[in-house]
Amino acid sequence: MNLHLQPVQVATGSDGGESRLVFHESFLVAVLVRMSDEHGAEVGKWFLEAAFGRVDDPNPPIFADLDEAQAWITSQLA
Repeated sequence: MNLHLQPVQVATGSDGGESRLVFHESFLVAVLVRMSDEHGAEVGKWFLEAAFGRVDDPNPPIFADLDEAQAWITSQLA
């Protein structure tokens, strides 16, 4: 399964945070946001800020890195 990640700025209230739009077959399926210093031990991890369709989850997960996030998203779409 092929995912495309596009860097983007998301107004999360944190300055300069890293974010990615995640597309599958030209459909937006998720928005990932890298957690900032204000998240303590979670700093640098990736959070599922928004998800759509089969990727939507009532308990959004936190991922160690983008590879883990992509693997999870792929499994949700399968």
